Amino acid sequence: MLGGLSEDRTPALSPERSSLAVGVRNLTVVLGDQLNLDASAFDGFDPACDAVWMAEVDEEATHVRSGKQRIALFLSAMRHFADALRAAGVLVHYQRIDHPGNQGSLAAQLRAAILALRPASVVLTFPGDWRVLQAIRTTVEQAGLALELREDRSFFSTPGEFSAHAKGRKSLRLEYYYRELRQKHRILMREGEPEGGQWNFDHDNRESFGPKGPGALPARVAFAPDALTREVIALVGQRFASHPGSLADFDWPVTRREALLSLDRFVAERLALFGRYEDAMWPGEPWLYHSQLSAALNLKLLSAQEVVRAAERAFHEGLAPIESVEGFIRQILGWREYVRGIYWMRMPGYLALNALGADQELPAWYWTGNTDMACLRDAITQTLRHGYAHHIQRLMVTGLYALLLGVHPQQVHAWYLAVYVDAVEWVELPNTLGMSQFADGGLMASKPYVATGKYIQRMGGNCTGCRYNPALRTGASACPFTTLYWDFLLRHEKALSQNARMALQLRNLGRLSPAEREAVIQRAAALRRAP
Repeated sequence: MLGGLSEDRTPALSPERSSLAVGVRNLTVVLGDQLNLDASAFDGFDPACDAVWMAEVDEEATHVRSGKQRIALFLSAMRHFADALRAAGVLVHYQRIDHPGNQGSLAAQLRAAILALRPASVVLTFPGDWRVLQAIRTTVEQAGLALELREDRSFFSTPGEFSAHAKGRKSLRLEYYYRELRQKHRILMREGEPEGGQWNFDHDNRESFGPKGPGALPARVAFAPDALTREVIALVGQRFASHPGSLADFDWPVTRREALLSLDRFVAERLALFGRYEDAMWPGEPWLYHSQLSAALNLKLLSAQEVVRAAERAFHEGLAPIESVEGFIRQILGWREYVRGIYWMRMPGYLALNALGADQELPAWYWTGNTDMACLRDAITQTLRHGYAHHIQRLMVTGLYALLLGVHPQQVHAWYLAVYVDAVEWVELPNTLGMSQFADGGLMASKPYVATGKYIQRMGGNCTGCRYNPALRTGASACPFTTLYWDFLLRHEKALSQNARMALQLRNLGRLSPAEREAVIQRAAALRRAP
């Protein structure tokens, strides 16, 4: 890694070489989601003969129509990281997106850099996007060079380890991989047994706020944009003016120090109640008890190991109960590692999966929030304003509606990848196609996550002010979620009958009379015709 790293991962290096130096030994490629100074790409880095290459390109903001908050976060964090490298004496070849010579794609920019710098080899930490890896690999090979691809140490496991875990198994399930990693890395373990006497505290972590709402919440840690970030905000606002979202409230952590402060504040102020309310929602309250650390984790401003250890330490110090700490750690040590393993094991074919044959267009109001369904309006408006929604809003509001409506899963994937600041394809794609849309037919999740509007009513307060009634499945006042839930079961009854976990829901479906079934089908058809 880069010299001797201090606790804040600042490298100790010799003064920067002249930017005119050529004949680079190793050209170390740093992507926008690899902003950690102790990344494997820096192992053996010698500032006397090696250099870093970074590039901002339009392609990464336009291959899906990325939201303004997401673009600004990546660009600001990249520029801050490049400045940190330069301050530490590292030669950084950095191409800004608005530079007159920028050719608009990573491949083109890397090709030009290789021609100009004549490196002996190119070094890269394993990226988070199959498309990007292929582009870099092809470019380096065409230049006649070797690409040294190194594992990403900011995760607990590697794609190869997950493939070994999956080999020979008839089905893949998060719980088994999660337990395996808990044991291997001794996380929340005591004398070979899980802390608290059980592996999973999901049953204790499904409370709602009740009719009075969450009450007083901790103030969110926010970061006023500095001069560099303000420059990026102005650039994004002008260059990507037609892209979704707003930059007015941009305040995400864009440096290592800011990310560490976010982690400290979460552990001190929110972790204790995270588990109890992790599935709860409330209108107008985007943050609740969630960590808001996923963007910093996915940019590698934080590592999974230090976040998990901080939560575990809070448990041992009596600052947070086991059900909250285990629930939080499972999101990182469990889901995050699990979905990454599935992504790299199944790409590129995973991207095209559509097991349910969904073919509807994504409603246009997903890009504006202009809908009369209160829960969707709240979640989407919040998303466009902040680039953020917590996992239940994504899975059981925006994702659930798309699943029930029958939206083509690749359109849902493009929307999620575009609008959320923490969206990197390795984590977003399996969560969307697999868990949310069941487009992989059950590879990742054991059942479709489907529910009526009653679930949303139980977990949040949106229904109180909504014109629709979640208890009704037909008629003009029926909640569209409820209508489409029953329609979903009708459309996929035969396929779902093979899934034991859907047995109770299908038995309830069997109680509908022919007339009730026809009324559901007609009402669902009308919802699909609506703009």
